[in-house]
Amino acid sequence: MIKFTIITLFREAIEPYLKTSMMWKATEKGLAEFDFVDLREFGLGPHKSVDDTPYGGGDGMLLRCEPVFAAIESVKAKEPTAKVILPTPAGATWNQKTARELAGDAHYIILCPHYEGYDERILTLVDYKVSLGHYVLTGGELPALIIIDSITRLIPGVLGGEQSAEIESFSDGDNIEYPQYTKPSDFRGMKVPDVLLSGNHGEIAKWRESHTKKAE
Repeated sequence: MIKFTIITLFREAIEPYLKTSMMWKATEKGLAEFDFVDLREFGLGPHKSVDDTPYGGGDGMLLRCEPVFAAIESVKAKEPTAKVILPTPAGATWNQKTARELAGDAHYIILCPHYEGYDERILTLVDYKVSLGHYVLTGGELPALIIIDSITRLIPGVLGGEQSAEIESFSDGDNIEYPQYTKPSDFRGMKVPDVLLSGNHGEIAKWRESHTKKAE
């Protein structure tokens, strides 16, 4: 079974998605487990502060070391082998190959940063620094969902068909899956290619191979 512990200030932004569709199915079948740690519980002072202004000046606030270290260590005290994932622009670009490598019996802690960023010393606890692309989001909750979804759907038994995750886009490097069609065969003059209606599986396989593209 795969387990994710999400450290966040905004559990309500993540939890509804994990209770729907394939994520719900993975939980119900005992293939995945999702847990939350409220970073605010480890905040400092009467206001449970988790951030402060950056040394050297500048706009915004940074996550402090103390609450983040305490939150991660609270999880590792029970499961010391858990690996920490941090969504950050400084990370390696997330892709299907990495998702496949991480899919399996494992426990991942995902830290959702917020505000302007985080104290650099937090990286000493991180096993995987992950970037979703060359853009910036308000917090780490959306990246966390993308990471969780892209890994969990690869766990055997989560998707419907045995080959569902093997013949889709990016399953073989940078390929984009061939076009697909369903009923009706003719919609407003747009017709399904004849070969797909032929029942000739050999020709269909050739057509699909010839229409598989490389990502730009």
